[in-house]
Amino acid sequence: MAQRYFTPRFFEFFEELSRNNNRDWFAANKPRYEHDVREPMLAFIADFAPRLRKISDRYVADPRPTGGSMMRIYRNLRFSRDKTPYHTNASAAFGHRDGAHFNSPSFYLSLSPAEAFAGVGVWHPQADTVAKIRDAIVAHPSKWMSAINDRKFKARFDMMGDMLSRPPKGYDAGHPMIEDLKRKDFVGGTQFTRKEVCSAEFMDLFSKACASSAPFMKFLTEAMGLKW
Repeated sequence: MAQRYFTPRFFEFFEELSRNNNRDWFAANKPRYEHDVREPMLAFIADFAPRLRKISDRYVADPRPTGGSMMRIYRNLRFSRDKTPYHTNASAAFGHRDGAHFNSPSFYLSLSPAEAFAGVGVWHPQADTVAKIRDAIVAHPSKWMSAINDRKFKARFDMMGDMLSRPPKGYDAGHPMIEDLKRKDFVGGTQFTRKEVCSAEFMDLFSKACASSAPFMKFLTEAMGLKW
């Protein structure tokens, strides 16, 4: 039987946090956070794990409350001008078991009052990772085109992310894939409605979206020298 993980209370918590982003308010409302946000997200992650294994058994959905797939609500303030202490969204990243965190392909989910976003790919990767992906596109252009033009992938995801204004150094400006070689991020993104997130069908919707990205994720994974 389909399970409903997220309720309107999940989004209400973040709406109120956005207006009261301080430690006193969060301390007073931490039981709400744990009950309405953290527990549902961890349950979702745990139940997503076997579905993720069907897409690729190399990717991991880890439901541990600390050090797992769910990202911390506490913001890193060391280098930020914005000193509000808490994120106003709940998010989870499902990475490759042999990959470097955030520098290898991931499935990603972010839920906030502003949007419900799912992403696949590599966001703001390091220079060596970008070079590996660009070299893979040059070496296997037909595989790349097949991945990004896959019917199910294109129906669900839009390519997004930062681009260079000029061709990257060391690559032919006349290369037929030059627009893709100018990418700094290799990411597909898609949106869900709040109604979908709060429905009993959301696990199926998210899982199907991730499954539709398999050709794209496989290309990136193998470009990184990792097994799909």
